[in-house]
Amino acid sequence: MEETYLLNVEGVKKKILHGGQGELPKFQDGSKITFHFQTLKDDFERTVIDDSREAGIPMEIIVGKMFKLEIWETLLSSMRAGEVAEFWCDAIHTGMYALVSRGMRRIAEGRDPLEGQKHRCGMGNMFDYHSTGYDDLDELQRTPQPLIFIMELFRVEEPSAYKRDTWAMSKEEKLAAVPVLHSEGNRLVLRKEFAQAAAKYQEAVICLRNLQAKEKPWEDGWLKLESLVTPLVLNYCQCQLELGEYYEVLEHTTELLQKHNDNAKAYFKRAKAHAAVWNEREAREDFLRVAHLDPSMAAAVKKELKQLGERMRKKHVEDRKRYQGLFQPPQG
Repeated sequence: MEETYLLNVEGVKKKILHGGQGELPKFQDGSKITFHFQTLKDDFERTVIDDSREAGIPMEIIVGKMFKLEIWETLLSSMRAGEVAEFWCDAIHTGMYALVSRGMRRIAEGRDPLEGQKHRCGMGNMFDYHSTGYDDLDELQRTPQPLIFIMELFRVEEPSAYKRDTWAMSKEEKLAAVPVLHSEGNRLVLRKEFAQAAAKYQEAVICLRNLQAKEKPWEDGWLKLESLVTPLVLNYCQCQLELGEYYEVLEHTTELLQKHNDNAKAYFKRAKAHAAVWNEREAREDFLRVAHLDPSMAAAVKKELKQLGERMRKKHVEDRKRYQGLFQPPQG
């Protein structure tokens, strides 16, 4: 089936390549659309720019959540489940494609899509950074042009039919999710399922960090959210200590202490991580700071320092034996 339609949107044409099934889905705010897409240049060769099938994972967007390429929501909202359609879009609709594609490619490569960006709107970032890191996208950024999108719609799920990703939640939903995630993490810790517990704490922190990004640092709203973040980060670090991820603990406790340099629990967890990776001087400094900040932890600090001394003495003996063996002349 190949019929060309106008979607009553200036600069858009649609051609159905394969008909879908059933009625047109309800595309209400919060619905999740799952689809594959292919992006082509409108040239003689129909040069392929992106193809989600190469990554092996379908694309997902949430209706009403201001996806940077707004025209995609319009295109998909004209489709039925199982439909494959080709859309020609004029340059007035494709100016943001380079930035959107850059983020999608970074995700497919396992990289942070926001790496290196300042906290500004998307258009501001395009002016700040003259290169996307991809030659073909740089060309699109310099010379906006019509593009062709071939889309296959898999399904449309109502908001209540799927677990909402953190980024798709409203402010109220994020705040409501945090205590639930915190409680689930604590329950998993009691069952010694530390990896799963860490994931719950991390998800709660992401909810709060997303909200903090909309507040002015160190003002009341930001500080209130930070007071919720701190215990979650400490719980996450405790799980990482149990899992032996000591450098992860060092990273997160150090970041926490840069903001809150009087947090004895953060120093204590960082000290334990330093001790585990044989950073004796740093571990001792952090343990002593814990005892100074919180005298009630002095007994725990004394015990840790004793264990650290014993471990270091044992290590020195083992190292001496190993090095002596290296420099002894061969027998015979």
